[in-house]
Amino acid sequence: MLAVGRTSPRSPQVAGHTVGLKYDGTVVALGRNNDKQCNVGSWRDITKIAANGWLTVGLKSDGTVVAVGYNGAGQCNVGSWTNITQIGSSEGITVGLKSDRTVVAVGYDVYGGCNVGGWTDITQVASGGAHTVGLKSNGTVVAVGLDDDGQCDVDGWTNITQVAAGKFHAVGLKYDGTVLAAGRNNDGQCNVGNWTGVTQIAANGWLTVGLKSDGTVVAVGNNTYGQCDVGNWTLK
Repeated sequence: MLAVGRTSPRSPQVAGHTVGLKYDGTVVALGRNNDKQCNVGSWRDITKIAANGWLTVGLKSDGTVVAVGYNGAGQCNVGSWTNITQIGSSEGITVGLKSDRTVVAVGYDVYGGCNVGGWTDITQVASGGAHTVGLKSNGTVVAVGLDDDGQCDVDGWTNITQVAAGKFHAVGLKYDGTVLAAGRNNDGQCNVGNWTGVTQIAANGWLTVGLKSDGTVVAVGNNTYGQCDVGNWTLK
């Protein structure tokens, strides 16, 4: 599995916590806890976790969701959610995929990133800084929210098997192992046109990562801290 962390628009503060899901359904967390994003010690029966910036989200075995951390835009207001099968989070939006393939979202909605009420037949969801992306069962993609850099320009995408979202970009993995990207490309995070043989993708604020079928990893985007230096990784 690939996962990459995000920072939050609350900078210049530094976000930094790590979360782990244990076999017994409990959760551990360490790192910065200024907004109680690491207060997961009481969580039980968790099947999936997501974390971003100052927020930690957990999906329980009964389809309900728990969240701790920064709630300035209501991104932790998931207490009423039921029948959830998948969760995602960004620094501003928490999104949930329901068993009936509809979607719920809470959080920063100034640009309509939570306007997913009309979505149907969704198989996967991802949230970026202020936009939300959904993969439909027919391999097409929908997106709502902030689109100032074209991060929601996914209408023509087809044959997609997975989606991911960075702060200002969206990424799609195609059946043939190639990758598409739309949105801001100031750090080269959308320079995925030559990728082949990719089986899984992940994205964060200014970074896109791909796992290849041979177990190697590729990454493009901001490399200030060496976060793209994955050329010698072998995951097999």
